[in-house]
Amino acid sequence: MILNFLSLLLAVQSTQQVASFKTTSLSGTKNTELEATIPSWSDLSSMPNFDFEQPMAVDGKSYSSRPSTTKPTLYRERHGWCPYSERIWLALEAKGIDYDTVYIDNIYGRPSWYSGDTPQMKWEDGKMQSESMDLVQQVDKRFDGAISLYPDDIANEVINKARAFRDIFPTRSRPSSRAAFLFRFDGEPLWKNEFEKVLQDTDSFLAETPSGPFFCGEHFTAADIAWAPFLERYAGQLPCLHDGLNPKCKDNYPSLSAWYEAMETVPEYACRVKGDSSSWRKVLTMAGYGNA
Repeated sequence: MILNFLSLLLAVQSTQQVASFKTTSLSGTKNTELEATIPSWSDLSSMPNFDFEQPMAVDGKSYSSRPSTTKPTLYRERHGWCPYSERIWLALEAKGIDYDTVYIDNIYGRPSWYSGDTPQMKWEDGKMQSESMDLVQQVDKRFDGAISLYPDDIANEVINKARAFRDIFPTRSRPSSRAAFLFRFDGEPLWKNEFEKVLQDTDSFLAETPSGPFFCGEHFTAADIAWAPFLERYAGQLPCLHDGLNPKCKDNYPSLSAWYEAMETVPEYACRVKGDSSSWRKVLTMAGYGNA
């Protein structure tokens, strides 16, 4: 919003300078009639949204007790590594909800007043809730928003396809926020054929919905939210672990490749929530390959 205001201000100032130059006669007298059509400072300040209140986003460690908030408040992992936090973050953005954020440091120490895992939501009534997909479903129930993440006509399909993630992603991998579903418990990467099976099963699962490209057809739903953080990380990290392993390969995984392209058309994801591949690759250079 601030950038929009500055852009408009610069444009107005430029217009004023040009108009002032062009409307000055040879005798040096300005055309006041044309100058009167240029917006004044008073006009600009009365335009809508310039006093828009920015949402609060604070580091939990800076507070000795739980920050006081009146909006729905998301407590999420501060570094942006946690895929489960990304799920509810994406849901809030997709619904267009006005919410606050408190960042919780899961690596170097949580604030003493915070208990439980991330993510969590504090609702307007003060109640706390956890579990990422439960939160996504609750957001859709509580707020109308721009879209429905669980459309009435396919609500059960959305739930089932979100749950299918657990059946397809590797179960014998060490839990990690920085490198989810990548490493065995001995710290070594999963075998290449294990990753290939996940990608092939995901591609086949997407192909079951020919109207695609999303998991439930033509429209983005909570099913995509369930899968997105993990597939996003796979796209950046798998090529670093095994040669010739590319989740976005159209020849090997046509439906999955189409899904990746479709997610780029979801502005709340592509322009706000999505991490970049270079960052996910750098995570692998951290101690333990990010497997902690």
